[in-house]
Amino acid sequence: MPPLYILLGLLLLHTPAWCSSAAATEDTLTVGQSLGVGDKLVSRNGKFALGFFHPAASSISSAGGIVAFRYTDLVRATKSFSEKLGGGGFGSVYKGMLSDSATTIAVKRLDGARQGEKQFRAEVSSIGLIQHINLVKLIGFCCEGDHRLLVYEHMLSGSLNGHLFKKSNTNVVVLNWNIRYQISIGVARGLSYLHQGCRECIIHCDIKPENILLDALFVPKVADFGLAAFVGRDFSRILTSFRGTAGYLAPEWLTGVAITPKVDVYSFGMVLLEIISGRRNSSSETSYNTSSSNSNQDIEYFPVEAISKLHGGDLKSLVDPQLHGDFNLEEIERVCKVACWCIQDNELDRPTMGEVVRVLEGQQDIVVPPMPRLLAAITEQSGAATSV
Repeated sequence: MPPLYILLGLLLLHTPAWCSSAAATEDTLTVGQSLGVGDKLVSRNGKFALGFFHPAASSISSAGGIVAFRYTDLVRATKSFSEKLGGGGFGSVYKGMLSDSATTIAVKRLDGARQGEKQFRAEVSSIGLIQHINLVKLIGFCCEGDHRLLVYEHMLSGSLNGHLFKKSNTNVVVLNWNIRYQISIGVARGLSYLHQGCRECIIHCDIKPENILLDALFVPKVADFGLAAFVGRDFSRILTSFRGTAGYLAPEWLTGVAITPKVDVYSFGMVLLEIISGRRNSSSETSYNTSSSNSNQDIEYFPVEAISKLHGGDLKSLVDPQLHGDFNLEEIERVCKVACWCIQDNELDRPTMGEVVRVLEGQQDIVVPPMPRLLAAITEQSGAATSV
């Protein structure tokens, strides 16, 4: 990878835009070190007030359909938190069963009294009031003493990560191309709703396969909004020191500039490339769905190869070998074009998630994107190293 100063220089150069973009406003809102977790920005007559979500348990149940659970009930439902489904920065997730309804749930147990409370407030105030088929539904919560728990609908098919990068000794289903394409569209719709369909723009900040869950019919649901940023409609940016997951981070995270919803667009583009290839974008994390050898394993950084072959018209070699050639090449090309537009260096050159949805649905055409300057620099550096 090139040094950071090369990246900073490249970001000053403007590449051709996906479409005409209005100049970003100069209004900037500083939310703080934790991205305002637990804090909500509320517009009042053009001004913003910092507030917290403090409804009574009964009002939550009646107004938003969110249930206030007792801690003892969740201990019983999860059999004392015996079946762990996964974990994240703020806590672990356990499988449970509600005795009165036989409903399977996923209980997120937040770690750390201070951080857990912040995450609790943020997720209850954001996810709990948002309803969309491609967003994980928050069923309820628990707030007793130091206990902070969130109760979600359980996704029977696990995460996209588990299906794309499954281990050879597991029985996870290999997703066919049609399912992958529908997952791509569904995630795009969910993110478009967060960015443009909610009362306040919600920036996810950590889009990755682990945070894309699948129900029994493989309908995708975007999960983990605990670190989402709330940005009022009159502001286009926030400043924060938050960092997402390496490998999916937009360049602006490294420069310290203001963050916009385009960071989610960038991360989504990286996920699209992994949906096509069935491998990690970085060779250090390569994990194929098959034990057989494949020439793509020699690629150091898959996005470079993807856009190079898109320009060269050789897309078939990019596709996951587990599909055994059973895919729609026109859809592969469409997804690859969208992905390569999403990972452009300059955020103004990236599409909005609404535009992404229209292209993936076939409602809008798209041209071949240019090679991002950062990827071009990586290619040149690799070529120079090879020639030495």
